[in-house]
Amino acid sequence: MDGVHTGKVLGKCMVPGAGRSMKTLTIVDYYIYASCYRESTIVENTYIHTYMAINVKLPLMLLVAVAALHYCAAANCTRSCGSVSIPFPFGTTKECSLAPEFLIYCTKHVPHLQDNHLRLRSIDVDHGELRVSLPVASDCYFTNSSSKGGKFFNNETDRSVFLGNYYSISTSQNLFTTVGCETLGLVVGSDSEAERMRPFPKTCLSYCDRRKDAKDGECTGTGCCNTSIPDASPQGLSYIYYSFENSILNNSEIFVDFNNPCGYAFVVEKGEYKFDTTHLKQLETTTFPVVLDWSVGNLKCKEAQKKPSTYACKAHNSTCHDSTKRRGYLCKCSSGFQGNAYLPHGCKDDVDECKTPNKFCHANATCNNTYGSYTCACQKGYSGDGELHGTGCTPNRSFSKLITHTIPLIVSLSILVLFVASFNAYCGLRKRKLNKLKEQFFQQNGGLLLQQKIAKHRGSIETTKIFSIEELKKATNNFDEVKILGRGGYGIVYKGLLQDNTTVAIKKSKISDQSQIEQFINEVVILSQINHTNVVKLLGCCLETQVPLLVYEFIQGGTLDDHLHGQNQSLKLNWKTRLRIAAETAGALAYLHSATCPPIIHRDVKTTNILLDHNLKAKVSDFGASKIVPLDKAELSTLVQGTVGYLDPEYFHTSHLTEKSDVYSFGVVLAELLTGRKALCFDLPEDDRNLAMYFISSMNKGRLLQILDNQIRNEAKPEQLMEFANIAKRCLRLKGEERPTMKEVATELEGLRIMENHRWESDRSSLEETEDLLNASPSSSSLAFYSEDNGSYGRDIISRLESIGQISISLGGR
Repeated sequence: MDGVHTGKVLGKCMVPGAGRSMKTLTIVDYYIYASCYRESTIVENTYIHTYMAINVKLPLMLLVAVAALHYCAAANCTRSCGSVSIPFPFGTTKECSLAPEFLIYCTKHVPHLQDNHLRLRSIDVDHGELRVSLPVASDCYFTNSSSKGGKFFNNETDRSVFLGNYYSISTSQNLFTTVGCETLGLVVGSDSEAERMRPFPKTCLSYCDRRKDAKDGECTGTGCCNTSIPDASPQGLSYIYYSFENSILNNSEIFVDFNNPCGYAFVVEKGEYKFDTTHLKQLETTTFPVVLDWSVGNLKCKEAQKKPSTYACKAHNSTCHDSTKRRGYLCKCSSGFQGNAYLPHGCKDDVDECKTPNKFCHANATCNNTYGSYTCACQKGYSGDGELHGTGCTPNRSFSKLITHTIPLIVSLSILVLFVASFNAYCGLRKRKLNKLKEQFFQQNGGLLLQQKIAKHRGSIETTKIFSIEELKKATNNFDEVKILGRGGYGIVYKGLLQDNTTVAIKKSKISDQSQIEQFINEVVILSQINHTNVVKLLGCCLETQVPLLVYEFIQGGTLDDHLHGQNQSLKLNWKTRLRIAAETAGALAYLHSATCPPIIHRDVKTTNILLDHNLKAKVSDFGASKIVPLDKAELSTLVQGTVGYLDPEYFHTSHLTEKSDVYSFGVVLAELLTGRKALCFDLPEDDRNLAMYFISSMNKGRLLQILDNQIRNEAKPEQLMEFANIAKRCLRLKGEERPTMKEVATELEGLRIMENHRWESDRSSLEETEDLLNASPSSSSLAFYSEDNGSYGRDIISRLESIGQISISLGGR
């Protein structure tokens, strides 16, 4: 070629040589140059080099030029609409798409197919698929309350979609689904090959007598049914219609009875719908994704390749594939290449077959990636083609002989070394595992928290013993169920015998979360600080097991509840014993509130938590729900805990825990000691079930003598019973601020106890002399002295006894 080429601008491409004389050349070179941008990636400069004889006419050359310009312009097009990618051959304008059938409308960043305005979800160029949204058909029933006879009406909305010759419903990727009770869905697919479309119908029935018969996730006919799309047309279904045939069932009342007013029918991509029983009431989704098949033209590959001007597979290293789902063909990159086969230079050698080991080559071969392919070469000492599915790689004879003698020796030595190393590693690993397990249980059972508590209260828990799990297993015969003493809210209590023949109670706590671990540690710290004769003594704990254990002194007399209401009723409690138990329990609670630092609120005072030893001496137990009150606070805000019947109503409503909450619960215990009734009894009339309310009501009506336990009615003086009852009544006041403190209650009960002991030890004459000395003889005809409004009888007794130096009372440890 000589001379300088001139050019003519067509669109954005320069056509060199357009101004030269055609008659003066024997061979004409036409270069069409375009610098194209495709999906924000610069593609190498594209040249179309055409050699023509002198007698070739100019229009034919311009046709080739226009085709090249078409691809060049397409590369500069917008390739997305909203969040949906629009790859070539599709486009949002005629210039950017291969043909009119590939035109996508983009309205307000939402893509739609051009003819039927179906919303586009995605495009798959490699597999020839589109994903669009198809609407749901519905058939709803309702009643008109004003209509005569309560007739049923229905509103049916059917759906139909015509796809023309461009697309077809995928019969392999979609399902026809119906949802409802007594819903018969009908789907009709048709092709458009003949002048008159041929129908291919199919039905699906979803039925249920009761709504609960349907199961979530199951679409087998009960409440939900699905079936395949009718597949009877070789070119695919270009038209689909789905509706209902519920008139055949003629039982619309079931929709209202089951609160299932509507039936639904829809086409949906496989795996994109999961049935839920709430859909029987209302299906909120109005559209579902559906897969459409597409292809280029109506010709097969052999016929299409004969027409280069319209043949769509423009990329080098691309292949043509006849569509198996409809007429036409698809373009794909050849093996070893990837990209868009519809664009020139769209298929690139980006595939590295050697990245995946042993996928193509033998294990004893080396894989080498080449342009569009790969090669396999056997390693030294092996021969063969190296292909995984070929002859592979086999050892050479000399190399094979060496391997035959060497490998057994190497394997034997390796096994021996491995065995020795494994044995040593096992021994070390087992030792470390046991130590790690103990450390894990220690932390899990609150060991670190316990250490922090010990540091805070150093010196108060020095005598606490840490038991090993082996000791406690031996003491309880491996926690035999026969050894179970009882079950509580925070654990199981076993009876055990230690090696020194000490009988103990072992509590296995129930810990499943962090809050319960804190309860366990709380009980350890609280009991370790307490040193009182009327509080159960903590002997130690064990943290070596998954479930922490506490070891207490064993109290063999049972609980106060057993003696009042349960299996130990044969051993009746007289008035003197009941008064002593009340005074001892009050003294222990007063010690917790006043003598410990910081104060301790028990939070679960009741007769089952008051144990009695063989001398019927009271022991307060079960501190799993207790709370330590900071010195700078009078109350705590906590989650409400306690036992119904004993629970402080003010604490229940406000969640504010104070010492007066224990006072209320103790008041219920005093009422039980007086009446012999349980705190809560559902066998009685509703007004009498709650002992606290029944007791206050009887006191207000002056019916105290009628509700007293027969065992003590004739043993105690009326004055003592009245004062005892007044103490209980004051403890049961609804407002905590109006209740006495436990220290005041303990003082008054101790005064009553002293007076009762004096009565039992002295005869009537000595009692009269004492009364003269005290100058405080109450009139038997007047109860004003003992009434609640005229002060505390117990406080008067204590003040008068102290005035003559006869008694002193200590609320500390005894």
